[in-house]
Amino acid sequence: MYYISQPNLLQLLAQLKEDYQVFVPVKSGEQRYYKEYTDAAGDIVIGEVRPFEPLKAFFVRAREIVAEDFKSDIPARTSKPLAIVGVKACDLKGFKIQDFVFSDHDYQDPFYINNRQTNLIISADCTLAIKTCFCLALGLKPYPQEDFDLNLSPIETGFLVEVGSEKGQLIINKFYSLFENAGKDLINVKDEQRFRVIKEVENNIKAEDIPQQDEFTGMIERNYEAKLWEEEAKTCVECGACNTICPTCHCFLLYDQKHRKRSSRLRIWDSCMLKDFARVAGGANPRPKLWMRLRNRFEKKFDFFPKVARIYACTGCGRCIWACPAKIDIRRVLKKLTENV
Repeated sequence: MYYISQPNLLQLLAQLKEDYQVFVPVKSGEQRYYKEYTDAAGDIVIGEVRPFEPLKAFFVRAREIVAEDFKSDIPARTSKPLAIVGVKACDLKGFKIQDFVFSDHDYQDPFYINNRQTNLIISADCTLAIKTCFCLALGLKPYPQEDFDLNLSPIETGFLVEVGSEKGQLIINKFYSLFENAGKDLINVKDEQRFRVIKEVENNIKAEDIPQQDEFTGMIERNYEAKLWEEEAKTCVECGACNTICPTCHCFLLYDQKHRKRSSRLRIWDSCMLKDFARVAGGANPRPKLWMRLRNRFEKKFDFFPKVARIYACTGCGRCIWACPAKIDIRRVLKKLTENV
């Protein structure tokens, strides 16, 4: 394990700009979000909790051209690969679902795969928990354990650095003068901080009485015809915010667009909460009611993916709780589902 001081980290980010577009988490008020790195680095927040935007936005864009003039070749990308800094464990779990959908089958997405291969992930431990954090209930720790190139553990004077991939080790080797070996005392500080944040998340789970994922088995099938779907859907405004903000949601829509003599095929994010999502040719819709679409969202996350990919498609990040104008709380729904035995 290595140590890097705060000034040296900023120097590293400046060096990475030669090969990458570097994005860092910043804070404005109580809102945290990603911003392209510049020399004006005073508002960077590497620790704390996840930014509001999900990591998936850097790997599958909300709107992108996937074909032009009906040619078979892939449209060329002119921008540099991305280096995303401060990524949290709850977002990294999203890769498990996104990889399963876009790269682990016969039909692979070349855009996603290219981004996974070329982008650099510099993750970071959470140094606090907010009210909506419940990652421990989904089997995650509030610090990254896999799927990163380098991980930063913030301590008072800088960061402990863990290598997670060959790409990460190449960064260490290339800029070795910016790092030093970490002493045991610093490692102890990191471990104590991780333990403290775990306790904060545990307190959230206890306060909200959130069930653990071991209790999720079979809960959707048992409650498939339950009244709770209609009850929870009463306030839903069908905005799709829960889908777009979720690090594991991945559905998209393809459409063609013509501008003058040029035609393009575009891909945009889609939402299973929208009425037209499941509509087929002729106008038939297998999920015409809003409560059916809400049920489908939970069924996908807590029944379909555990069966086909052996993983729950929820990371406990709590983003959907903050984003929902109807105040539909995934923790409350999970509690009701596990109580109805």
